[in-house]
Amino acid sequence: MKYKLTKKSKVEFGIKLFQIEATASFGIVSKGEMGGWVEKENNLSQNGNAWVSGDAQVYGDAQVSGNAQVYGDAQVYDDAQVYGNAQVYGDAQVSGNAQVYGKLKLLAGYFFGIRYQKEEIKFIKVDDDYELIYKGEAKFGDDESEKKNELLKKAEELLAEAESRSQ
Repeated sequence: MKYKLTKKSKVEFGIKLFQIEATASFGIVSKGEMGGWVEKENNLSQNGNAWVSGDAQVYGDAQVSGNAQVYGDAQVYDDAQVYGNAQVYGDAQVSGNAQVYGKLKLLAGYFFGIRYQKEEIKFIKVDDDYELIYKGEAKFGDDESEKKNELLKKAEELLAEAESRSQ
């Protein structure tokens, strides 16, 4: 084992995270060095030189492996994977099914995924400042409006039924 979960923990977004501590020296990490925060041991590989440090957080089913480094205030979560010689740092966030690998360095912003060859990336305007980016088929709408319409329709049906019974 190259690291262990310590008893020092904190709760972020309703998820209990544990600070890690190096139990052996490897790569640029010294034995006894305190690392960043993970939810569980599966978030950081016990093999290779991968490391999470600073206030960085890895949680959910996310995995950091190989020689990858996650540090600063970076967050890796959901099913995201960071591996190879990739570095995720600063205020960067990697989530969803995103994969960050090779020599890629992500300093800030959000990394959501990759595009396969000529796969079409679509945009839908949210407001004057933002667009939602997606690929494939997607349905967008106001769930509250749909629920309201369904409830109004059901209420009208019940009223019509009540009126027909009273006649």
